[in-house]
Amino acid sequence: MSSKEFGAKILLFGEYGLIRNSRGLALPYDKFFGELKFQSSNSTFSTLPIDQELFTFVKYLQRMSENGEHDIDLNLEDALFEIGQGLRFESTVPRGMGLGSSGALCAALYDRYGSYSRNEALTMLHYLKNQFTKMESYFHGKSSGIDPLISYLNLPVMINNHEISTADVPIYSSDSGGAIFLLGTGISRRTEPLVNIFLEKCNNSSFTKLCDDVLLPITNECINSFLKCNIDTLYEFFRELSDFQYRHFRPMIPKAYLDLWKKGLESEMFYLKLCGAGGGGFLLGITKDYGKIVRELLDSRGGNVSPFIHL
Repeated sequence: MSSKEFGAKILLFGEYGLIRNSRGLALPYDKFFGELKFQSSNSTFSTLPIDQELFTFVKYLQRMSENGEHDIDLNLEDALFEIGQGLRFESTVPRGMGLGSSGALCAALYDRYGSYSRNEALTMLHYLKNQFTKMESYFHGKSSGIDPLISYLNLPVMINNHEISTADVPIYSSDSGGAIFLLGTGISRRTEPLVNIFLEKCNNSSFTKLCDDVLLPITNECINSFLKCNIDTLYEFFRELSDFQYRHFRPMIPKAYLDLWKKGLESEMFYLKLCGAGGGGFLLGITKDYGKIVRELLDSRGGNVSPFIHL
């Protein structure tokens, strides 16, 4: 990516557990990205009106700032002027798929109109996260600000009980044939209703105890195993996470993929987990034989399967 392109993100571990204060690990995903660009005279966009979605978003931020609801650290007047001159946000990040399409937009907007550069960002992670939380509220109602932060930094981020830091992710050998992979469902979804389902379930004390006593330790062990390159324990805890989500997060798993999810658990050839909120978008999987599994997944689903990390 160029310095003005802002990529997608993958929440590798921590979906829903973060709400209960588990650790979380999120990584950049440079296969998709977005950037702010002016229409050129010979562009296919040159005859189009202004980027209405971008204009509406910036007007929302301006209104929030003027009303005193959010202290937005952006030069919004310059943003509106340049949008009027043909500035557009062009993005390849799929929408509604859990890869951070709105995060890439927020990151690009802050990079162009915010007070602090990427070079300064590492010394002020919490400030930037708070700025991105306010900005991304336009899209999700409530946002952690993590997606735009990862896109802006283009670095792995660790979340630990609301503390945020960059993470050193090990380089894995690709000789074993194993992989963590992405399985695209092609189903667009919204995050907020799915999170509300989880929060409603948390009104049941037995469910919260189950999350705190079982889900959180599994999530934390997945992260520990991944960061220590302990592949054997990573497979084991990934399997436990897959099994937990299959039994307790059924509303978040696309119905068309329940049988495939179960098949992976029973065959022990691969394991699936949610990638973010679930409901559609992408699923994350792990296998010791990517070449064999990708053929099987493609044969059974005709879906979009791609390796994310070779193990």
